[in-house]
Amino acid sequence: MDKKAPAGNPSRPNPLPGCPMAAAFAAIGGKWKLTLLYWLAHGETHFAGLRRRGTPITPKVLAEQLRELEADGLVERVVTGPVPAPVIYRLTPYGTTLLPVVEGVRVWGDAHLRRTAPDSAMSCADAVA
Repeated sequence: MDKKAPAGNPSRPNPLPGCPMAAAFAAIGGKWKLTLLYWLAHGETHFAGLRRRGTPITPKVLAEQLRELEADGLVERVVTGPVPAPVIYRLTPYGTTLLPVVEGVRVWGDAHLRRTAPDSAMSCADAVA
């Protein structure tokens, strides 16, 4: 499936049929997907709200990552009214099933940062519920 396909299309096929790891990485692999899931775990927000998180993610990449997460049923895009009304992004119930994975990666990353860069500022320090 084309990653830019509109919502409602089936998710992308597993590149290694029958391999759960490949299926997981197809859905949440990528430079920003786990970070986006982390931010959305703390509440729904609009596109500009995700951009203001102070990361070097470009609008193009952010839109692509959100489209892919939406295509996999992890994120929901809610149109709040006619253009130029903001579009709200939030986790779907299926997307919330990933929160233990997101929290596990965050905890591991926190320990890794403390081990490798003890003086670094951490912007993703809040636990996921």
